[in-house]
Amino acid sequence: MTYSPKSDFIRIMAERGFLADCTDLQGLDEALIKGVVPAYIGYDATAKSLHVGHLLNVMVLRWLQKTGHRPITLMGGGTTKVGDPSFRSEERPLLDAAAIDSNINGMQQVFAKYLTYGDGPSDAIMLNNAEWLDGLNYLDFLRDVGRHFSVNRMLSFESVKSRLDREQSLSFLEFNYMILQAYDFVEIYRRHGCLLQMGGSDQWGNIVNGIDLARRIADAEIFGLTTPLLTTSDGRKMGKSQGGAIWLNADMLSPYEFWQFWRNTTDADVGRFLKLYTELPMDECNRLGALEGSEINTAKIILANEVTTLCHGLEAAQAAETTAREVFEKGGLGADLPTLSLAAADISDGMSIAQLFVRAGLAKSGKDAKRLISEGGARANDAPVTDAGQMINAGDLQAPLKLTAGKKRHALVTLRA
Repeated sequence: MTYSPKSDFIRIMAERGFLADCTDLQGLDEALIKGVVPAYIGYDATAKSLHVGHLLNVMVLRWLQKTGHRPITLMGGGTTKVGDPSFRSEERPLLDAAAIDSNINGMQQVFAKYLTYGDGPSDAIMLNNAEWLDGLNYLDFLRDVGRHFSVNRMLSFESVKSRLDREQSLSFLEFNYMILQAYDFVEIYRRHGCLLQMGGSDQWGNIVNGIDLARRIADAEIFGLTTPLLTTSDGRKMGKSQGGAIWLNADMLSPYEFWQFWRNTTDADVGRFLKLYTELPMDECNRLGALEGSEINTAKIILANEVTTLCHGLEAAQAAETTAREVFEKGGLGADLPTLSLAAADISDGMSIAQLFVRAGLAKSGKDAKRLISEGGARANDAPVTDAGQMINAGDLQAPLKLTAGKKRHALVTLRA
């Protein structure tokens, strides 16, 4: 970046690796110096929890607040009813209002850990775009807003173009999404003086649309900033693991499993992830990221502790590290391992060891469990499992049974009294 930022926020975004593109970097930088800048990121309510793929932009909002500005978390109670088509091969399944509200409640729990909400100048505010989208009059909206959008231009956006180039269907419902998101920016500007929309680089077209619409109908001078879409050094999409999405809510993924995800970071990603997902000083991130050999494991533990503390609290991070040491260094069971608790009635006729791996979340299906066992990747109480049909009954669970998939994924199976 040739421009030398003056505001703390842009400086941090640039030096820590958050900055992909900005519509007017110098103009935004000057606005950030003049006073408090309200800025928003939108989140559609497609699941009951945010996952690690969302965490980079949650950290952007946190840094925005730490540098004296006002974060706005926009819940897509309205846009979720349409579904964002950006870079998707097929239409999202449509959710009803009850499911959307339930998902929003789950997502709000995550934001409360990273941001301070309130009425102060830099306190975060939570909005739901159903507030203005649900009551729109279709004809008025077409006349007042829709007329500003060129179909030719909309078809040129990469998120739409890539779908059409693959000859995959794009419904009229989805095609409206970018208009609704653009209108969100106008409404948040009008209601809360919001000057900045942020998001992943796949949202660039939607963000630019919002800026253009706000200039046309509200004569607003507003900005857009995007963050890079992250992949790990081995090419995997950030936030995905063998077991599925890495959720940020403890009731969907235990703090121990969350901690382990970060502890298992590839060596080449440690320095970059310390800058993006922790608040450690840059010098310390660079020092830890440069460690080699066995010493990099120290950096990985620090990364796991710092990220888990932000998401689940210091006590959960310490418990996860203690459990990991007991399991990996001392060969113990570890009190904080993910646990499957069964009643005697659940296994009155016995349960196959393959099914136990599925129930404990260590395999996605019976077929996946059988493959794991046949390839030698399954262990029970540290002994290799060789027979997928081996039956487990209540007598086998008088003491907790530790299941292991691969080298680093563990779970306990216990019998309820």
